[in-house]
Amino acid sequence: KITENAKKSLASLKRENPRLEPTLAIIQAHNDRLIQDMNKHFAKEVGVHVIHICLPEGSSKDEIVNEILRLNEDPNVQGLALDLPESLYSSKVLNAVKPEKDVDGLSSVNLGRLVHGDAYNCLVPPTACAVMELLEDLGGKTVLLVGASGAVSAALQCMLQREGAVTVSCQWKAPQLQTKLHHADVVVFGSTKPDDVPVSWIKPGTTIISCSRDLLSEKHNYGQQDSHAAENAVGSLAVAMRMQNMVKTTERWIQSQQYRKWDLRCLKLQPLFPVPSDIEISRAQSPKAVDVLAKEIGLLTDEIEIYGQTKAKVRLSLLERLKDQPDGKYVLVAGITPTPLGEGKSTVTIGLVQALTAHLNMNSFACLRQPSQGPTFGVKGGAAGGGYAQVIPMEEFNLHLTGDIHAITAANNLLAAAIDARILHENTQSDKALYNRLVPVVNGMRGFSAIQLARLRRLGINKTDPGTLTEEEVSKFARLDIDPSTITWQRVVDTNDRFLRKITVGQANTEKGFVRQAQFDIAVASEIMAILALTTSLQDMKERLGKMVVANDRKGEPVTAEDLGVTGALAVLMKDAIKPTLMQTLEGTPVFVHAGPFANIAHGNSSVLADKIALKLVGEKGFVVTEAGFGADIGMEKFFNIKCRASGLVPSVVVLVATVRALKMHGGGPNVTAGAPLKKEYTEENLQLVADGCCNLQKQIQIAQLFGVPVVVALNIFKTDSAAEVDLVCKIAKQSGAFDAVPCNHWSAGGRGAVKLAQAVEKAAKQETSFKYLYSLELPIVEKIRIIAQNVYGAQDIELSPTAQSQVDRYTRQGFGNLPICMAKTHLSLSHQPERKGVPTGFILPISDVRASIGAGFIYPLVGTMSTMPGLPTRPCFYDIDLDPITEQVKGLF
Repeated sequence: KITENAKKSLASLKRENPRLEPTLAIIQAHNDRLIQDMNKHFAKEVGVHVIHICLPEGSSKDEIVNEILRLNEDPNVQGLALDLPESLYSSKVLNAVKPEKDVDGLSSVNLGRLVHGDAYNCLVPPTACAVMELLEDLGGKTVLLVGASGAVSAALQCMLQREGAVTVSCQWKAPQLQTKLHHADVVVFGSTKPDDVPVSWIKPGTTIISCSRDLLSEKHNYGQQDSHAAENAVGSLAVAMRMQNMVKTTERWIQSQQYRKWDLRCLKLQPLFPVPSDIEISRAQSPKAVDVLAKEIGLLTDEIEIYGQTKAKVRLSLLERLKDQPDGKYVLVAGITPTPLGEGKSTVTIGLVQALTAHLNMNSFACLRQPSQGPTFGVKGGAAGGGYAQVIPMEEFNLHLTGDIHAITAANNLLAAAIDARILHENTQSDKALYNRLVPVVNGMRGFSAIQLARLRRLGINKTDPGTLTEEEVSKFARLDIDPSTITWQRVVDTNDRFLRKITVGQANTEKGFVRQAQFDIAVASEIMAILALTTSLQDMKERLGKMVVANDRKGEPVTAEDLGVTGALAVLMKDAIKPTLMQTLEGTPVFVHAGPFANIAHGNSSVLADKIALKLVGEKGFVVTEAGFGADIGMEKFFNIKCRASGLVPSVVVLVATVRALKMHGGGPNVTAGAPLKKEYTEENLQLVADGCCNLQKQIQIAQLFGVPVVVALNIFKTDSAAEVDLVCKIAKQSGAFDAVPCNHWSAGGRGAVKLAQAVEKAAKQETSFKYLYSLELPIVEKIRIIAQNVYGAQDIELSPTAQSQVDRYTRQGFGNLPICMAKTHLSLSHQPERKGVPTGFILPISDVRASIGAGFIYPLVGTMSTMPGLPTRPCFYDIDLDPITEQVKGLF
């Protein structure tokens, strides 16, 4: 009956979860084949897969524990049981088993739940269950447990007492044993009866049950001829109960895999005034251990890879586990055209999620870009938010983090090295020599690698034996025939190094005169970074990496990373970088930090994968707040037209960040320069400047409305802003079509200062959206550029240089015309001229060049002159950055 019920329950679970294969691991340290066979028999009958780990007799407790710990972390094992000699059942061994995998219910956690009456969450030891199954009408009876100890005995006593029995326990050597045996109505043997204890001590009619580990599979006759004892063995029953527990464990495992509301412990803030430096604030807060945070938001142990105490990579397997979970609401934080100081989009993003989760008790996730070392040591300093709305620890966030940018640098430069090496080898070797080196004899055998076979197929050569290629096919296969003048792939370094903007490579004598001009870009400008941000899976990333066009051959055809045979190696270097990094805000709410594409020349958004995982984790009523780089005309436009196309996700709300400072600049205020004190126009009330500058805010609201998404304006408050200025901005924003406009004080007050913003976002997210893209991909490249220039920037028209037109013609001919457009433009103006503030009109937008990131999947026109390598200022931030040699604390980061 027990087996049949377990079988039906498991069959029902499998119908709901077709790929379910519940696996029970049993650690055995003896040679009893009978117990092993019983487990296999019952498991097969119920439908459970059993793995027996047979350790040698005499194995130590430490060896047992090591095996337990290994199985605890095996995601394919749902249940764990122990069949060990009595001497090995110590608390150290039993408590090594994870409570959620403890099908024998012997850990202290399970026993504690049983004692406290938590029947739903506990698993009762199968042997104790079997004894209870055999006993009836226990009320008022005396039950003697002889030779029983440990977890099974404790569980059994608890269950017997709940049924109204009087329980007595003693050992075989106890002096009162004969008396106790004589008065007992039921006797349970916990271990084998010694020969010197006669059966005659047991009164006639006593029920005798043996649950000795040594006798589990046998029925015993203790020789009392006139006894009416029911001498029962519990072995088979206990194994059946074990399988029943395994089904319960599997059911709970399935539930643990599904979404559940967070049980998040938020961290308390005690804001100080005046507000200390960002790094002082960060250091004053004690972050939660990242594994604790991961558990709070529903991540499983095998879904995170911990980097120290406060960072963890999250594995992509989570997406498969939660694939049927509805997504939360998707919120984009963008901004008006900023001053060179930035207007606080990251700070608003963090303040908003702190308000949503720590103060309004809603699940929320922030998804941020990883900052580049360039601005960190150059002009900007830290980029983790600021004040009481930041990611902690901020020095971890701003420096190496989990090494993603280093991985991108390594992959990018491997490909750059492969290009120049291939040109050199092709220029200095005959077809035959080149072919023999590309397809060498190894251990007497010659064969193509998988990536070479793929190249042969692309060339239309359907051969797999290297010896069968004709001379023409050998030449076609071996020579990429790269035209050095068309190489677009540059080396990268994550440092602002202006002297690498133009370099000469190949000057050593060993390169045989093959000198060419090249350059370095900053690492975050690499196409590999853009791919990381747009990819949706490991397979998708591999395909995108392979499609990257690095140059043209002399016939004008594109040469890809796949042609160079380097795709697999690039994927290996990027295998960890593809996983988002989990961190936390000052108030202990979760943050994903992932990708950091240069917003001027790439799409300037954090990763699709981070957003997708976060949307599953927050659940249907939760919020994911992601940030776009620079003004709405750049980051937001690219978010909608490029990132949303790649992800298939539909945004619910745009939060548009504005400051009185920036609006005064757009209203005709003096220049704002990083590092220089603000002029009095920015520190004193000036309603006219604010009113005049709101034209930029109105334009950015209109841009968001082009895509059919409601806009909430977040006015980031500075201490110099007057109440009248704040009221004026909010009034104009609402009159201009914003759903709401809210002043925010999160920088000085934390999440509490953004509660009104969070409430406005929640209301706006309930609005019906009519999201739409700005242009159809089928339109010609030039027409797509024109639509962005006219509808977003306000240009009268565009003007392509001959170089740009030539590139457009080439990409169209090569079949890349249906890609979205990623405009490379200054962020300091809606136009191409940084000095033109407010809302410029009537200008012609010059397109100096057009390039393609085929792997990332976009065409990027260059508007005017765009630098992909920033330079250091006269006094960089690194003057203030130091390390305390005693405490090892970073100082002066921001």
